[in-house]
Parts: sequence; C-alpha cells; structure tokens
Amino acid sequence: MSNKELFPLKKEQPDAKDINEILRKYLRYWYLFLTGGILGLGLAYLYCLYYTVPQYSISSTILLKSNNNDSDVGGVGEFGLMKSTKNINNEIEVMYSLRLMQRVVRELNLSTRYLVEGNVNDVEVYGKDVPIKVIISNFDSTAFGMSVAIVLKSGSGYDLVEENDTKVPCKLGQQIIRPYGSFTVVAATGVSSSELPIGQKITVVFQNIKSVAQYYNRQLQITPKREDASVLRISLVDPLPDKGKHIINKLIETYNKEAIEDKNLQAASTIDFLDERLKYITTELTEVEKDVERYKRENELTDVSTQASQYLEQASGYNSKLADWAIQTDILESIEKYISIKENRHKMIPSTLAIQDPTLSGLIAKFNELQLERERILKNAFPNNPLVQNIDEQLEDLRINIKDNLNNVKNSLIITSNNLKASSGQYQTKISKVPSMERELLEINRQQSIKQNLYLYLLQKREESALSLAANISNSRVIDPAIATDYPVSPNKNSIYFMSFLLGLVVPFTAIFLKDLFNTKVQDQRDVEQLTATPILGELMHNSSSETLVVTKGNRSPLVEMFRLIRAKLRFAAVDKQNKVILITSSMSGEGKTFFSLNLGATLALTGKKVVLMELDLRNPQLSKELGLIHGPGIADYLVSENGVTINDIVKPSKVNSDLFVIRSGPIPPDPAELMMSPKLAYLINELKESFDHIIIDTPPVGQVADAFCLSSLVDSTIYLVRFNYTFKKQLSIIENIYVNKELSHPMIVLNDAKKGNGSNYGYGYGYSYGNYKNMTNEKV
Repeated sequence: MSNKELFPLKKEQPDAKDINEILRKYLRYWYLFLTGGILGLGLAYLYCLYYTVPQYSISSTILLKSNNNDSDVGGVGEFGLMKSTKNINNEIEVMYSLRLMQRVVRELNLSTRYLVEGNVNDVEVYGKDVPIKVIISNFDSTAFGMSVAIVLKSGSGYDLVEENDTKVPCKLGQQIIRPYGSFTVVAATGVSSSELPIGQKITVVFQNIKSVAQYYNRQLQITPKREDASVLRISLVDPLPDKGKHIINKLIETYNKEAIEDKNLQAASTIDFLDERLKYITTELTEVEKDVERYKRENELTDVSTQASQYLEQASGYNSKLADWAIQTDILESIEKYISIKENRHKMIPSTLAIQDPTLSGLIAKFNELQLERERILKNAFPNNPLVQNIDEQLEDLRINIKDNLNNVKNSLIITSNNLKASSGQYQTKISKVPSMERELLEINRQQSIKQNLYLYLLQKREESALSLAANISNSRVIDPAIATDYPVSPNKNSIYFMSFLLGLVVPFTAIFLKDLFNTKVQDQRDVEQLTATPILGELMHNSSSETLVVTKGNRSPLVEMFRLIRAKLRFAAVDKQNKVILITSSMSGEGKTFFSLNLGATLALTGKKVVLMELDLRNPQLSKELGLIHGPGIADYLVSENGVTINDIVKPSKVNSDLFVIRSGPIPPDPAELMMSPKLAYLINELKESFDHIIIDTPPVGQVADAFCLSSLVDSTIYLVRFNYTFKKQLSIIENIYVNKELSHPMIVLNDAKKGNGSNYGYGYGYSYGNYKNMTNEKV
C-alpha cells in the first residue's frame, strides 16, 4: 500500500472532531450548565412540593367461587341450576360494567367532592377529614361541574359562596334551595357543632354520577393473578387511600350482591312454577279421593276378594310400571303446556322433574342458561340490542326443539305403556272374574296413587328450591381486603429531579449548539482547516492591553512569544528563495492587519534585521497614525511626483526600534488601484530590498478591493489574517482561491485574536499560567 493511501491529505481525511475539543468547547460555559442544573432541580423541588398530588395504589384480591360447588347445597343440584363453569373473563367484564360502578358511586356518595385550601392549590379531603356533609335532595343537570364554597362560622352557621361570589348566610340542617337544585349541609357523623373548624373554607364540587363512574372505571385495573387460578387482583390509583379502599370494597360487595340476586331470581322462578303445579295436583287428588269414598259408600265395599288377590299380585308389577310411565307422561304434558303459554316465553323451565331422557334434560338446561344470560345483558342493555335479539332467536329455536323432543318422548312412553298393558292382558281374563265393582275400585285407586305420588314429588322439590333460595351465597370470597401502599406511586420524585436536572443541562447545551450552528463566523482553527488547504503559519492570542504595539525589548508575554514563534516559522516559509518582501492582507477591515504588520516588523527588528513597514493601504491608512507619523511625504507623493520626492524623503525611522523604519501612505489619492500599478512602486520595492532585510507591506483587504493583487509579482510571501469570531466562514473561500490559483505568492494564514476555547494549539506561553490572563476583556487588537 502506498504512503498516499496510508497518510491521506487533510482534505481526504474523514471529518471527525476530537472528543476533547468538543468537551473544551462546552466546558467554557460551565457556569451556564451549573446554573441550568441548579435551576432545574429548584423548579423540580417546587413542582413536587406545591403542584403535584401524591397518588397511591390501592389493591385487593378475591377468589371467584365455582358454581358447581354452590349448587350442591341442600341437594339443589338435582334441578340443574347454575351448573355451567364460571368464565373469568365474563366476570371481569361484569365488574367493569358502568352500571355496577354507578351503583358504587351512588352508595358512597362520590358525586360530591370536598376541597380545602392548600399552599398553592385546593386539596381534596375525604372521610373523617371532612367536617361537614352535603345531602342532595334534587339537582338539575346544570349543577354538574359547579362548585360552592362553605365558610364555617360559630353557632352552627356558615356562609354559602357561589361561583358569582354571591354570599348567602345559612344554618346547618337548613335546606338550601337554589335554581340548580336543593341540598342540606349538616355536620359529619360524630362531629358536634362546637368541634367544627370555624373560619375554614370548604369547596364543594357537584359532579355527574355517570362521569364519576366513567373516571373510576378508567382508573380500575382487574387482572387474573395466575392463568391456572380463578383469583383476581382489583386495583386503582387515587390520591386518597381511604376513598380508594372504600371504592374497591364496595365494588366487590355490590358485585356479590348482584350475583346473589341473579341466583335468587332463578330459584324463585322454579318455586313459582312448583306452586302453580301443586295447586293443580291438589285439586285433582282431592277429586280422586272423593271418587274412592263415594264408590265404596255406594257399593258397600270393605275388602278385596281372596280369590282375586293371587291374580292381582301378578298384575301389580305391571301396574306399578304403568303408574311410573303415567307420571312421566303427565310431567311431559305439564312442561309442554308450560312452554306453550306465551307469558312464559322468557321464563325458565324446571329441568329435573324426574325426566329420564338426557337429550331433553340437556335442551332444558341450555334453555335456562340462555334465559339467565339474557337477564344479565338486559341489566345493561335494551331488548333491541343485537345480543339480546340473538339470544331470543336461540331461545326460540330451543323452544321448538324442546317441543319436538317432548312429543318424541311422550310417544315413546305411550308405546311402552301399550306394551305393558298388552302384557298384563293375560291377567285381565282372570281378573274379569272378579266382581266388576272390585275392578272399578282398583282403577280408581290407581288414579289416586298416581296423583298422590306426583303431589309428594312436587312438594319435595318445592322444599328443595326454597332451601336453595335461602342458601345462596356470594360469587366470590375476599382473600385480601383493599389496602393502600405506604408510599405514593406517583409522582416519581427521583425521575422528576433527574429529568429536570437533565433539562437544565440540555437547555444551555442546545443554546450553545444552536449558537454555533447558526454562527457564520470562524470559531476555531478547525473551521479554517475544513474550509481551506492554505497552510497556517501561526496564531495570535487576544490582546488584553490597550496598546497596539506589544512587541518591545524585554517583553516576554505570551502574545510576544507567539510573534517570535511566527518569526521563526517565516525563516522556513520560503526555503528556496529569500523571504524579504512580505504582504499582509485579509478579507475585510478590522481583522488586525495593521496590528500584525507593526508587531511583526518590531519582532524582526529585535533580531538586528533592518525592517521597513510600507503603508500601502492607500484608502484607509492606519499604520502611520498608530506610530504618530502624520506629517511628511508618503508613498502617494512619491508615486505621483516626477523628481520632487525621493526614497530617502519617504523612509522615516520609527520611535520603536532603531532598525524599524516606516513609509507612510501619504494623502489619500483619487485612484489608489491605478496608482498601485505604477512602475515606480516596483522600482521602490526593488530599491528597498538593497537597503533592508525585510519589507512588510500593509495592504487593503483583498475581500473588498483588488489593490493587493497588483503586488503579486513583487512579494515573496503573503500573510492572510483571519480573526476569530470576526471573519466570516464564507470569506475563507477568498484565500482558498488565492492558494489554489496562486494569485499571490506563497500565501499563509495567521489566526488572530485566539481566546481560550477557540481550538488553539498553543498555551499561554512558557512559564505563564492561565490565571495571569483570566481577566482579559479588552477586544482591541
């Protein structure tokens, strides 16, 4: 690999800033970062102290009970009631229901908030911290969101202050009637009139129950603790721990209460059906018993013939089976009649009245389950809700299926009964020998037995249903009652302090970054290196003194040492030729050309070299003014005169050094550019070369006029002044063009007015510390 690849030119190197340089640039403004950090922490402290409300997490855990276990109480499980497994997600949705939360808000009277005056904002109080209670009689919707202030006074009195600052004197217990509603203010339970805080202002805010319920529904979090367990965690975040505990506990209580109400509704429906059937069977049984009594009285029957007893014993088995099938048939007819009645369309069907067909039992159980689901949805919806209509369609389909199944089972029972009767027919011939009266009595007794067995069965089931109604228990069991955290969960003060401190650092960082981003002037040496390949001869630190001439004999200040360093580098600037004629220029006025020219000449003169300063800035001469040479002929006089002004006439010794001479510009000519192109100027410079070791030419800025370019062939090297925080970055294209196109001989850059943080490669001089110069504030150079 070639050296060119290993060591690319500066223009080909990646533009990567040194991290130390970046740090130094921002550490210059350490006081801004310190102030921002302290200010951020202070504002965070005030915000946390006065403007934040601590929020506490309140939570409780409950266990959802299995319906299968509940249904075993008192043997009620035979009815097929509540046998479906509980769906945890369904129960969570029930707890999230707005209607349930509205009931909680109403029972806890949360639609009224109480606020007391705080340091900055009003603070909400609750429970035992509220000395009064507002009892609302009726409110108009316009009252929602309104607030009134109650200022307690002695003697059970108070002032009612409304939003329009209207003050109304009132008494505790007095009903207040206002356009937006009526209410009564009383002392809280357990607080006597003498214990009320006199002079305290309590703000009462009236809220819509629905809005409050919606707010707490959004705050509520209900989640399963484990996937394989029916344990739920109920939590919410609230600034008042006691209020949060009451809300969660009341929510669980209300949920259990409504679950019990659902179960009681199911059991009560079954009891109503059984009561109706018992009334009907009681009437039929009474009539059969009266028939038996009447038949025996009319026929004077007391005992059964001994001869018939043997045959009757054989037939009794068949009769027993016939009785059982008759009971089944009667039950099926009763159920068929029940579901055919239009008023019973949305009532549940008793499902376990000795029905032995599993298909029919399953259909009835599914029918009852849908009825229950329909009742639950109707609590939160209207009958025209799509969910309700969907269930109604399912119920109608099930009712048709149940009717068809009832007919099939009943027909099956009839066929079986006919077979039993046919089997018993062989005994009928023998029984026919029994007196007809005995046979008729037997038929009557059989009817009596059927009615009596059915009556006893329905009575037993009615008692079991009543036991189920009395034994219904809650749907859930509280494992951990609602409890609040000891410390607030928000606001997170550590995060607020950290973010505020970070923001306090980011603001000055951003300001400095934007300042540098939009600053179009040269800030540091890297800016120059990035925009031009022109070599940098050296740099000069900021001149803190008021003197233009700083290079004097015996002076070893850092600035003078920098001039000495530039003097040393000039020896190597043109190794292949003499470096006698040095042109000084810049982009614009004020970049320090005169300051540099004077002090560079003085630096060279200190070595015993004869140096002459030529003030060729004919448009705005400043060099002679700084040296006090305001009289006598100058360059302009020499160039325009024929033979009257000689070189000796314009070369003047300076008062600075015996080896330093000055040629002032003279009067400002009307055509300085044309005058600079005079052959006499070239003759002058060539003559001066014979007498002086160095000729330093102070010229106008090349960024404003082209005078300096007229001297291109006469100079050995060019020094281009760039002043930090003064020269525009875009003006560096001027020296770049000069360097690339070789418009001036051997151009070099000197960086002027370097301060700490300008990316300077130099310190403040050997043997000097920054402390000697930390108060440098004079901007004159």
